[in-house]
Amino acid sequence: MGLPRRAREPTELRKSLKPLLEKRRRARINESLRQLRALVLPLLGLESSGCSKLEKADILEMTVRFLQELPASSCLAAAPTPSDSYREGYGACLARLARALPACGALERALGARLLEHLRQRAAGASPDGGRPEDSCGSPSPSAPPTPAPSPPASPRGPGLWRPW
Repeated sequence: MGLPRRAREPTELRKSLKPLLEKRRRARINESLRQLRALVLPLLGLESSGCSKLEKADILEMTVRFLQELPASSCLAAAPTPSDSYREGYGACLARLARALPACGALERALGARLLEHLRQRAAGASPDGGRPEDSCGSPSPSAPPTPAPSPPASPRGPGLWRPW
């Protein structure tokens, strides 16, 4: 006695899809190996025409050897530090503001120029945490207490829930 038709369908479907999935997986692996070969051979100083019949294992071994020979410091030096990234972002924002400020006409030309000059001076000593030993005037900045947020107006209905409308 055989299994009912419904019980066999998922099994048959899996069996028919397995070769297709395997073919796609192999194609992805081969494409990645082709790209890896194209990247690694020039870095090793080898010509791709002379190494046309490299096996997959050879490509992987050359890649591993190349990565092991890389100095560890070159990988670390390539990554920007947070403060470098902050300065680059600050500079990009400043450049965008310098283009947009004259175009919008919101400020007088002299005031806009003073603002941009002030921001450029601040950019020279900008840090991600905002901590600076001195303010733009050159004197130590006193630690001023934060200004308190304004309290909402009293409601005409009483001390209940405040609503802005």
